[in-house]
Amino acid sequence: MEGLEWTPLILTIKLATITTIILLFLSIPIAYNLTYSNIRFKSVYEVIITLPLVLPPSVLGFYLLLLMGKNGILGKVWENIAGHQLAFHFEGVVLASVVFSLPFMVHPLISGFKSVPITLIEASYTLGKSKFTTLFNVILPNMKSAILTGITLSFAHTIGEFGVVLMIGGNIDGETRVISIAIYDSVEKLDYTTAHTYSFILFAVSFLTLLTVHKLNRKLEVRF
Repeated sequence: MEGLEWTPLILTIKLATITTIILLFLSIPIAYNLTYSNIRFKSVYEVIITLPLVLPPSVLGFYLLLLMGKNGILGKVWENIAGHQLAFHFEGVVLASVVFSLPFMVHPLISGFKSVPITLIEASYTLGKSKFTTLFNVILPNMKSAILTGITLSFAHTIGEFGVVLMIGGNIDGETRVISIAIYDSVEKLDYTTAHTYSFILFAVSFLTLLTVHKLNRKLEVRF
């Protein structure tokens, strides 16, 4: 594979990994509150979280670009902290990926929280355990399959991102040029050999990721 650049693949894996880790820690409290708390306007919150599933990436990317640009609220704050704007930098692509992939983590976690028998939770409270202890010692261990599903969907979805990444990050080599952008760029140059290679790598990574999770879920089902 002479002439093939590995930087887009490495950058893609880095982006997907960081995004998935952030989403896991961010989505657990969100999903927990949406499942167990009687918060006001719950339906509105759920719709907002679900919006990235139905909004065209160009629309979401456009509004995120306005927020992250030099004149945007987030852009100005970040420039004061880091010395550069969020847009067209890796950090901006990470933030956009978190927003874009949020429902892919939150929805499986909500299903997981709902699947935990309420009797186990009540028994923990009866024994004097706090909500925090119950969450980490009772609830989360009994929804491993849902957590694994959320991690997989978020990781796989981030790997395949194109529209939002292009709107926010552009095509900057070594900074925002992920593998999906590299495929598009290769096709534009009529370099179908490189496009095919990148596409096959992306297909293989996605397939192996889903296959691994499927096998792990089967093992968890047998165990529990």
